[in-house]
This record gives sequence, structure tokens and C-alpha cells, in this order.
Amino acid sequence: MIDCFLVYITTSDRNQAETIGNALIEEKLAACVNLIDPITSIFKWDNNIEKEKEIVVLAKTTSVRYPALEQRVKELHSYDCPCIVALPITSGNPDFLSWIEEETRL
Repeated sequence: MIDCFLVYITTSDRNQAETIGNALIEEKLAACVNLIDPITSIFKWDNNIEKEKEIVVLAKTTSVRYPALEQRVKELHSYDCPCIVALPITSGNPDFLSWIEEETRL
């Protein structure tokens, strides 16, 4: 089976989410990006409890392309410490997983 990841990323607004999503697709770092708009995030930052509206970016990629994807998101992101979490896809439609691999191949 192909080693694929579903990458969970949060952004401050739709503009930033679209900028990141477009770059990931154009640069073949992800095969597909979904935007979920909006979510409410509650977290502690600088010893304060924060509550913010954010946008979720879900990117499908391979384990081979993940390091470059993470680096690119960090370059484009406005946060000091962006949420970028790669979740391994342990099963799925083999045709879809093959498509992810094809779309991210250099």
C-alpha cells in the first residue's frame, strides 16, 4: 500500500487557507486540498486562553512529499507555531490512494 497522509492545518482566515492550498497543489505537494470554514479554536497561548475563528486545510499527500509540504506551509503561514499534523492513512480506496501518489510525483 502507498504511504499517504491526511495533513491537518489551521489558518487565520480564508485568504491564507486558499494561498496555502493553491501553493500545495501547484507545487505538487498535495493531490487535493479541502477547506473547512469556519471552525472555532480554543487554546492557550502566552499563558492566556484564546478563542479564535480559523479555517481548516485538509491536504492529501504522500510520506515522500510530506517534509516539503510541511516546510512550504511554514514559509507561507502567518503563525509563529502553525498547526501542521500529518495523520497516516491506514486504509482507503486503492484507486484514490494511487491518484494521490500520481498527483504528487515529481
